[in-house]
Amino acid sequence: MPSQVASSQDQPMPDAATVNEDAGSQQEPVLELGEQRIQILPGATDTAASFQFEGEDHTLGNALRYMIMKNPEVEFCGYSIPHPSEAKMNVRIQTYDGTTAYDALEKGFDDLMDLCDAVADKFTTARDAHAAKER
Repeated sequence: MPSQVASSQDQPMPDAATVNEDAGSQQEPVLELGEQRIQILPGATDTAASFQFEGEDHTLGNALRYMIMKNPEVEFCGYSIPHPSEAKMNVRIQTYDGTTAYDALEKGFDDLMDLCDAVADKFTTARDAHAAKER
């Protein structure tokens, strides 16, 4: 291991604005319009289904599982990441006879979006109140 790093290897980091402007013209979009991100895995029934999400990980998986499990019509919900090197997440939902797994997934998404909106509103209100006190 070298005791010193050659100064010729050091490069300044570009500003975020420069990176975003440069990346916009060279970087491919993550998903094309119309690209399917959710797939129903084989073996699904009305009350039990497994869904595979492309490009998602524990961030969405844990939050979505939590919101779906709050639904009293859901018997079981769990998620897994099949392999850490693949950007895929599987969600398994089992419901009681009164609702379908598809409806439970949609309700879970709606509830999660409502929760995120409430958190964003409370944050904005608190930030604005803090900024007003600072002036």
